[in-house]
Amino acid sequence: MRADWVTGMDVRICFFGDSLVNGTGDPDCRGWVGRVCAAARQNGTDVTCYNLGIRRDTSADILGRWRREADLRLPPEYSRRLVFSFGTNDCIFESGLPRVPLLQTVSNVNAILAAAVAYAPTIMISPAPNSESDVNARIQELVPALGAACHTLGVPFLDVFSRLKSSSTWMREVTLGDGAHPGRQGYEELALLVDRWPAWRAWLESHHLA
Repeated sequence: MRADWVTGMDVRICFFGDSLVNGTGDPDCRGWVGRVCAAARQNGTDVTCYNLGIRRDTSADILGRWRREADLRLPPEYSRRLVFSFGTNDCIFESGLPRVPLLQTVSNVNAILAAAVAYAPTIMISPAPNSESDVNARIQELVPALGAACHTLGVPFLDVFSRLKSSSTWMREVTLGDGAHPGRQGYEELALLVDRWPAWRAWLESHHLA
């Protein structure tokens, strides 16, 4: 282990979410998760990054899998962290109904976060906008509910939806792509929002105390 850049014991982070966590559409196959973890390493934190984003996953899917997958990757003797970012797929309509109704999404989020904060330091990042106005309207309704759940449980929450919706770069790349995923520049923009978030910096840099 290289002592010239490691400032303390290594931190292992599981990122749970959907295709935007996975980085779908990024020609570099890094997404925002790879970029923020690369930045953390450049800043002297020995990060092991587990990208557990699955395309089309809803809050119900993540509720059913996160603990099992975290247990496989986060031994208790190491400094461990959890990041959650999902919600768009809950807002997609299929057969005239949302895949997961709003109240059920909120229930799922509360169940996930209540267990997560007892397991490891946890943060949450909101879903991002896509090119469909009706889906965006439902996401915009969901974001404050996610924020309220996080506030109740003491989980830092970053709303990227509003900032990316006003970003010409993000919206252009999503629209020119498949309607849901940006390309390189969009993921770079999202990564910067996370990397510059004071709560992320403080949460990450406190790993030697965990």
